[in-house]
Amino acid sequence: MHNPILSTVSRAERPKPLIIEESETNMTEIKAVGVVGSGQMGSGIAQLAAVHGLDVWLLDTDPAALSRATKSITSNIHRLISKGQLSQAAGNDALCHLRCSSNLEELRMADIVIEAIVESEDAKKTLFLELDMIAKDSAILASNTSSISITRLASATRRPRQVIGMHFMNPPPVMKVVEIIRGADTSDNTFYATKALAERFGKTVICSQDFPGFVVNRILMPMINEAFYALYTGVATREDIDTGMKLGMNHPMGPLQLADFIGLDVCLSIMKVLQTGLGDNKHAPCPLLVQYVDAGRLGRKRGIGVYDYRATEQVKRSARL
Repeated sequence: MHNPILSTVSRAERPKPLIIEESETNMTEIKAVGVVGSGQMGSGIAQLAAVHGLDVWLLDTDPAALSRATKSITSNIHRLISKGQLSQAAGNDALCHLRCSSNLEELRMADIVIEAIVESEDAKKTLFLELDMIAKDSAILASNTSSISITRLASATRRPRQVIGMHFMNPPPVMKVVEIIRGADTSDNTFYATKALAERFGKTVICSQDFPGFVVNRILMPMINEAFYALYTGVATREDIDTGMKLGMNHPMGPLQLADFIGLDVCLSIMKVLQTGLGDNKHAPCPLLVQYVDAGRLGRKRGIGVYDYRATEQVKRSARL
């Protein structure tokens, strides 16, 4: 996921807070969606919105990332058509609804902007500050963060009532749940509009209070971290740790495999949020997890994490020749 390079706006230059009465806005109908960040999460969210008939702008400052995202979305939609899960006309319509750009100004008319950039509070606040200056007054600013305080993100804007957490699971087109998190000032109108959008996407909505890690990662990440500790202290091999959880607990993927899929850097960031936010050393990241991230072993996206995927990918490429 790529972190947009945004212009710097000092707090001294920010205009006075924009106060909008609930009755002055109508956020219940969302027709145009902006997504910032064209990595796996952002491209998946953009695909969902396009397939469900919404106008979509996918933004990223990295042209190569946008190109990869466009190819991925196009390939996924063609796959849905070939499987009979989407008609040819609907697939063509979805692709026509999708626009890609590197210019945030394209988001001026979006009804909701969903950020899916790097899991960094500073980066997300900087982006929200910029979006707050660009998006129309009635627009919702949603974050796909999996752990960072929505209240703190909202503090970077003039519209805290219109800021909300909308946490999709990976990959967004496949996973069936969306976690919605209200900040301290999030309005009912913003909540219900966001919930309606998630349900339009065919998702089941769960709601969380604005606590570190919310629901899913409050439970999942300590389990993944404990799996790293089991590997680090020699309790078992990586294969046996994953096999035990898959066959013994009926998990579709072992915790170490899942960490590689999520990205070890993302897992580490979330563990740091949990440790800082909850103030408990039981959430201290395992030294092995830290070491892997320091070594650039970030998981599937880098070809190596807990497991080495490079040989597998080479075999797949050879098979396509």
